[in-house]
Amino acid sequence: MNLLSTIAEHSKSDEQLLKLLNMASEYAEIYLLAKKRQKGCDGLGEMANLQDEFRGALDEMIEYCKGKGYIGNNISCDIDLIANEVLKAKEDWKNNVYS
Repeated sequence: MNLLSTIAEHSKSDEQLLKLLNMASEYAEIYLLAKKRQKGCDGLGEMANLQDEFRGALDEMIEYCKGKGYIGNNISCDIDLIANEVLKAKEDWKNNVYS
């Protein structure tokens, strides 16, 4: 089971984790949309801010999961890769959590 699947599975019974997961998915969506629209050097500062906001939401969710023992301590991930994975899994989470 991968990191996101593990987090999604635990979010079914953990309301706080579900909130963190939804927040991270919203930041991922905004970050990736802005990244697609960025051209050249225009808006690099804004992109850095969006990336930092997404990373903060992701870190908060991961730290929460570590504290609860849902995941191990040795977690590292590429921010762009995880943002894409979060968006791909977003609908599955909603279907599984709310069904």
